[in-house]
Amino acid sequence: MRRKRRNHLPAFKAKVALSAIKGDQSLAELSERFDVHANQIQDWKKHLQDQAVSVFGSGQDKIQSDESALKTLHA
Repeated sequence: MRRKRRNHLPAFKAKVALSAIKGDQSLAELSERFDVHANQIQDWKKHLQDQAVSVFGSGQDKIQSDESALKTLHA
């Protein structure tokens, strides 16, 4: 019997991807530990690495747009 399709929370995905990035355990060990297929772990790890720039880079853009909006309001 096939297992019902599961939806994982973003916090869980981040936890698994960070564990994969650490490299303390193999993909097989992580797969068994978190009960997730190894391919899924690789996908989440790649997605986290690709999106890491936006986590740190978006703050400056937001600050600059907030400052320009504030100047417009003061005018």
